Amino acid sequence: MTRVIDAHGLLVFLEKEAGYEKVEQFLISAVEKAKYLLMTSVNFGEVYYVVLRECGFEKAQEIEKIIGTLPIEIVDVDIEIAREAARFKASHKISYADCFSAALAKLHKGEVITGDKEFKSIEGEVKISWLP
Repeated sequence: MTRVIDAHGLLVFLEKEAGYEKVEQFLISAVEKAKYLLMTSVNFGEVYYVVLRECGFEKAQEIEKIIGTLPIEIVDVDIEIAREAARFKASHKISYADCFSAALAKLHKGEVITGDKEFKSIEGEVKISWLP
């Protein structure tokens, strides 16, 4: 199954918050199966801006390098992903950035790794692997 990690899920791992072990297992599995997790460039940008805002430029650059070593493929947003994200935003109470993770998961018939409660509103349309 294709797994899509959203910003919340990646930040849980990077900050070793509750649930990071589950994300770590997904990352290990991705390496073992040679099937990387997916993340949209929008969601990467969300992680980057959170780190930049909270920790500054040097830490944001460090985190970008760390992400580059993880078994995560950053997927550039194309018109198909943007259209699907817009459909989610138009019909659900969910942040626009989160809509991109949902769209990528839906288009790949995959699941989103997250602990962000906003995803509850789309649980009927996209499979969610919940973090604590």
